This record gives sequence, structure tokens and C-alpha cells, in this order.
Amino acid sequence: MKSRRFILLFALILTIGMVLAACGSSDSGDKNNDKKSGEKVDNGEAADFSAAMVTDIGGVDDKSFNQSAWEGLQAWADEHGLAKGKGIDYAQSNDQSDYMPNLTRLVKQDYKLIFGIGFNLKEGITKVAKQYPDTHFSIVDDVVEQPNVASVTFKEHEGSFLVGVAAAMKTKTNKVGFVGGVDSPLINKFESGFIAGVKSINPDIDIDVQYAESFGAADKGKLIATNMYNNGIDVIYHSSGGTGNGVFAQAKDIKQNDPDKEIWVIGVDRDQHEEGQIGDNNVTLTSMVKRVDIAVQDLANKSMSGDFPGGEILEYGLEDDAISVATTNEEAMTDEIVEAVNEWKEKIANGEIDVPKTREETKEFVDAL
Repeated sequence: MKSRRFILLFALILTIGMVLAACGSSDSGDKNNDKKSGEKVDNGEAADFSAAMVTDIGGVDDKSFNQSAWEGLQAWADEHGLAKGKGIDYAQSNDQSDYMPNLTRLVKQDYKLIFGIGFNLKEGITKVAKQYPDTHFSIVDDVVEQPNVASVTFKEHEGSFLVGVAAAMKTKTNKVGFVGGVDSPLINKFESGFIAGVKSINPDIDIDVQYAESFGAADKGKLIATNMYNNGIDVIYHSSGGTGNGVFAQAKDIKQNDPDKEIWVIGVDRDQHEEGQIGDNNVTLTSMVKRVDIAVQDLANKSMSGDFPGGEILEYGLEDDAISVATTNEEAMTDEIVEAVNEWKEKIANGEIDVPKTREETKEFVDAL
């Protein structure tokens, strides 16, 4: 009899234990479902996740490429309640010799995801990724074939084509210019798309292409712009990071001395409308907006949630709203120009136009016009 009572009591205790365990499991599932988007739910790792970036030359406040990337990292930090020094940070590179020390320092500070901003960091990212296989890395604007590196690229040639359309419709001298930073396959994409866009509107427009061989030489950018404007060019598209600040400076100097002079700059990476403001006038026609910030924020969330695309190439373009044409200067970007830009954008989207990426492809494209 005692034996039967003991068995019944044991069975009752076991049943209660199973019910409690099921309830506990249900509570845990609810908590996981309450997690914010992009936040890890296993082992409390989300609270320990952190991300940082190494700038290219030009600085985090270059009003262009580096600044856009930092703004993306800050937006991601705001989304998750983090701040500089408390979950995110950046390391400034003033020279190429700073790349490796900056990358290594951030690894040793235990950042889980580290961005190398710009193709110049390819060699450094390649080396450090091999040395620290447990850390996630990302190279922006180039490709590193390592399992712990995500490569971020953009369709800059397509956006450059569209600002080329705008330049061709705006010029009154039929002379436009392109100022590049470093003569490289990446910046050649900007050059190629721009030339194709200009020539698609008017094949007879002259295009002067010059490179400063630096992304941080505002003085050289100003000198190149001075010569171009003096030679009758009235629209300059720059793809040169901090060097482009010199292009803006020269355009504003001319505009200040002669407010009726119609000269323009086309910005890059960010909407550079503010950089063109001079009194009541603005010399920024438009900007080829390359949303590095969107890509950085997106990749940080992927890594944080456990979906880091290591070894993959991520390409962002018009369809992702990661490439666009700014229309902030409504007076300069007339309805006619905006309408034309949108028409050519549609042609690119439906495959009617295959925008060239290289000088060889550009020559073939122009010859076929």
C-alpha cells in the first residue's frame, strides 16, 4: 500500500515538473520574440556586440565617403542604444601606413565587426582577416576573398550616368569636367558612367578628365578646378573624397566674385548641397548619392543577428535606394532635367541601357551612339 502511494506521489511530482518546464519554455520563447530586429537572442551575445571602422585618408569628416560610413555606423548604434566608445568607434587614417595599426588595434579592443572604408584598405583587411579568423570584417568598395570578410560594392557607374545626363542638360558651354581622386578601377566606374550619360544626351560635348591622385588633397582639387573653369568648363563632377572640397572652394570663389556666373559642381557619395552654399547662391547642381551609410547599417545588423555574409559580395544599387541623384537644389535641377534623369533611370532599370564600367566599355558605348 505504501509502495503504491509512493508511486502515485512520484508520478504527480513528475507531472507538475513537466508542466512547469513547458511554461518556462513558453516564457523564454516570448522573450526571444520581443528582441529588437537585428539583435541576437542566444547566450545574451547582443549586449556584447560592437562594431568599428577604419577610415581611408581624408578623415571621418571629409563631407563624403568616410563621413557617410560613420553616419551609417552611428545610425546603427542609435538603433541599438550604443554610442561612440560604448559599442562603436572609428580609427582615423592619415596615411596608408596607419591602416594595419588601426585595424589591429580595433581587433585587440575586441570589436566583433570591423569595416575597412575604401579600396585602399584591401591589403590590410586581407592580412588582418587571416590573422584573426574569429573576427568579422568588411571591405567597402573592393573584394576580399576570405570567409570572415563581407565585400560591399555599389553600382556607382549607374548613378554617375544619371548625373552625366543632368550635366549635359545644364551646360551652356558644351564643356564639362570630371575630377577623380586616385586613378583606379573603382573611380574609373564613376568616370565611365558620367561620360556615357553626358554623351547620351549630346555626343558633341567635350569632357575633360583629370585625376588628383589623392582623396585628401583639397589644394590640388582647387587647382584642377581653377584650370577647368578658366578653360570654359561650367559643370564639374568630382569623385575624389576630400579633394573635392577644393573643387567646391574654387566654384564658390568664382561665384562670390561674379554672382551671375553660371558654374556648377556635382557632388558625390553624400548630398553635397550644403558644401555649395555661398551667400544666397548655391553652386551644387546635384550629387551622385552613394548610400554607404545604408550598407554599413545593413551589414552591422546582419552580423549582429548571426547572419554575417562572410565570403560574399554584396552589391547595392538603384533598386536598393543605395544609389540616387539629389534634387535638393530645385532651382538648378529643373523639372525638365529631373524628368529626363528619371526616364534614363527607367531605361537602366529595365535593361535597355547597359552602363559601362571601364574606359574600354565606355569607348564602345560612345562609338555606338
